[in-house]
Amino acid sequence: MHAPAPVALKILVAGGFGAGKTTFVGAVSEIRPLRTEELLTEAGRPVDDTSGVEHKRTTTVAMDFGRITLRPDLVLYLFGTPGQDRFWFLWDELASGALGAVVLADTRRLRDCFAAVDYFERRGIPFTLAVNCFDGATRYPEEAVREALDLDPGVPVVLCDARDRESVKDVLVTVVENARGSRSTSAGTARPAACSATTPPAGW
Repeated sequence: MHAPAPVALKILVAGGFGAGKTTFVGAVSEIRPLRTEELLTEAGRPVDDTSGVEHKRTTTVAMDFGRITLRPDLVLYLFGTPGQDRFWFLWDELASGALGAVVLADTRRLRDCFAAVDYFERRGIPFTLAVNCFDGATRYPEEAVREALDLDPGVPVVLCDARDRESVKDVLVTVVENARGSRSTSAGTARPAACSATTPPAGW
């Protein structure tokens, strides 16, 4: 008897420009990730806001793609979306058939993930908000991030390091559990513990 084929699920990885989507997919993918990165150019400076991520030299212009086997019977296909609004026309195609999504947030540029949050809320796609803990970035408690983004109570908020495979796996497990819970009941999954308490800055 042959073992049954594993269930394959599609997960989107979204967020603002420079939030760590390409790094997130690459850190956990068991295959060589597909990347569609191009160098940032002078022509793009008027439309690509690099404040806070001045070191960034490339940008995703179509998608990132990776795969991870969470269990012998469960495989996730990860699709990273482009962050700039001029590439948002690709999102509908990438979102087709998605079980759920990760929205990566950078607390130095938190407003950049508003568009992704709004997109998944309007389309009823369950998502998890993952705060990418960049070196040197101030860490805020979950409730401060939740309030700043006006998230529904059922949306999980987790901390992660997009460079770390185990940290990324933990986020993906939360995404799958939240999506499964959203489909069986209207309640979200339990929310993880937050970071150290700090008042969010004005302008979030």
